[in-house]
Amino acid sequence: MTRELFARTFSGMVPDDIKNVLAGFAIAGDLVDCTPYGNGHIHDTYAATYRDGNGSRRFIHQRLNHHVFKDPVGMMRNIVRVCEHLAGKLDSGPQQVLEIVKARNGDTMCRDASGYYWRTYVFVENTEYHDFVQTPAQAEAAGFAFARFQRMLVDLDANDLNETIPGFHHTPSRMAALESAVAADTAGRVAQCGDEINFALARKERIRIVTDGLESGEIPVRVTHNDTKINNVLLDVETGAGVCVIDLDTVMAGSLLYDFGELVRTSTGDFAENEKDLGKVSLDLERYEALVRGYVGEAKSFLQPREIELLPHAGFLMTFENGIRFLADYLNGDTYYKIHYAEENLDRTHTQFRLVRDIEEKVDQLGAIVDRHA
Repeated sequence: MTRELFARTFSGMVPDDIKNVLAGFAIAGDLVDCTPYGNGHIHDTYAATYRDGNGSRRFIHQRLNHHVFKDPVGMMRNIVRVCEHLAGKLDSGPQQVLEIVKARNGDTMCRDASGYYWRTYVFVENTEYHDFVQTPAQAEAAGFAFARFQRMLVDLDANDLNETIPGFHHTPSRMAALESAVAADTAGRVAQCGDEINFALARKERIRIVTDGLESGEIPVRVTHNDTKINNVLLDVETGAGVCVIDLDTVMAGSLLYDFGELVRTSTGDFAENEKDLGKVSLDLERYEALVRGYVGEAKSFLQPREIELLPHAGFLMTFENGIRFLADYLNGDTYYKIHYAEENLDRTHTQFRLVRDIEEKVDQLGAIVDRHA
């Protein structure tokens, strides 16, 4: 999440420049309402209502941040490819697929007068999203939804997709970036971060398992979501079931261990990412088992033995990776992540590293849980 202030908000009348670009999409009826939607940090997102003689429909419009995603065309090509593949695989259950609304000229995006790309999806009704997992049932629903998403993409060649953010989950490269930040000491903060730096360096030799496995072929390259937080799954408002996986910007080739690991990092605790009270930071085994039950229960039909073996390691890997990214940004003077106070990136680092330590202490229990459900 960048520090750039990208979001644009308004109230009352929809500005003419936004009306003009939205008119380029093939939507019947008149625009009657358009307001900022959600809590995303990257794109500008709006929920809009259109009305014609048949009633009203809602849509999601997004102005894309090409400073983060530097190839919007390639990114949308991925999304179209994935959504079309998923639509052809729909089976029983509530799972839906994002429905892309094309421009009137047949393209998947429109451009505004400032050169920004816009895209549109049909609003998925009768669903809700949560920024944080609140119950084990939600962890299970998220795990199941992402596993089902991946199961339906097993036969899509991941190497045909564009790499939307190069090296996004290449943990050794993230470690190299941290070491460069330490060497440069741009913000003069290295001296105060000796414990954090040593914590990271002590685990340097354990972070190559997945990248080496992908390179050797021991771990299969798959289509992965790469941002498997609970707020990227829409849940049915009545049943709580996972209905639709969203935010497909980072869908590309990778390992399912990245996706499962990010689910562990973000779904198995009851604390904020920048939690100051580290006594609250721990992996909740009940939530972890619910997550495994949902994810592995759906994914075990296609998971390979090496992937199952490494599932208990995945939470460590993704939590550690995020920790060293926060630490590197702090040492660089907070140039990437948006912060709300001076020490926030350091607090984020402490939270991730405390969770890393807790995962390390519970690894045998995590393995036993995976074994029960695999």
